[in-house]
Amino acid sequence: MLDHLKQHFVKEFPRVASGHYIHLFVLRHSQSFPVFQTDGVLNTARTQAGLSKHRDTFNRLVMFKRKQTTPERLTGRELLRTFDITSQAEDAENYCAYNGENSCKQCPDCILYGFAIGDSGAERSKVYSDSAFSLTPYETSHQSMTFNAPSEAGAMSEGGVMRHSINEQDHVIPEITFPVVETLRDVTYEGFIYLLGNLLRTRRYGAQESRTGTMTNHLVGIAFCDGEVFSNLRLTQALYDQLENPGQIPGIDELKSLAETTVRELLAEEPVRQTQVLFGDELAQAMKYVKGLYQDDEAIAAILTSLNQQTHHYAQTHGAKAKPTQKKGKK
Repeated sequence: MLDHLKQHFVKEFPRVASGHYIHLFVLRHSQSFPVFQTDGVLNTARTQAGLSKHRDTFNRLVMFKRKQTTPERLTGRELLRTFDITSQAEDAENYCAYNGENSCKQCPDCILYGFAIGDSGAERSKVYSDSAFSLTPYETSHQSMTFNAPSEAGAMSEGGVMRHSINEQDHVIPEITFPVVETLRDVTYEGFIYLLGNLLRTRRYGAQESRTGTMTNHLVGIAFCDGEVFSNLRLTQALYDQLENPGQIPGIDELKSLAETTVRELLAEEPVRQTQVLFGDELAQAMKYVKGLYQDDEAIAAILTSLNQQTHHYAQTHGAKAKPTQKKGKK
């Protein structure tokens, strides 16, 4: 199904950048009450509302890049363990600890998302991301919520003594949108399927993700280019300018349609060569095929096995596992 796209992928991971960029245009849409915070408060930034139509400024919620890539990376690592590509058992040959000294430095997670481990080596991430900004103002996008910690009996008293475990915290409210450009650089076809699957399969973001933080990632389009394109903030501001009434944000289906128009217009302004773009029906067909792969154990196992071979080969040839070249002495 994606055979016509395979010309846009590298056949093997290169040692240096080769100008193969895949941009995923995404609307991250909150479905519960996520918490994106630092030092106990929600992250915010004051920015211009739009690019040209709305030049006033307001505070926006910020979803820092690690709040986005870390959950997706962990989703991928879970899948790798499911198919025994990696293991959490320290005595296993395929053992890989998360992002530390004991990471294997050669599995799909290590090579695609990168690592930096002092003298043990480093690998640059092939997933480019940046902080995302809420489409709507902070004032209308969050809610302060009071919570408590009841006893095992379910009451706020235990043994006749009142518990005082009550606190207050700001949460992002449901149906807040964070427009995002996630960029993949120099990846193989199998690497693309793995990274795209991580994006589509991740459901929880932010702090307290076991209790809240549900989000849905709506893929608006994919562009294969020879360079990087516009930022998350520029996409957010341009989309805000598309709104007829910023005081009444439309539903996600209408936002996806507006976002497609916005992305097309922004791409037309970029000094890059677009070798292929996917929108609308063509994108829907491609996503149906990718989702089908993840519903087929044999198909996704074959892709992950092939990807694992590719990343091991890269690590042994160019990465942290490569043997240092022996310089010949002068005669």
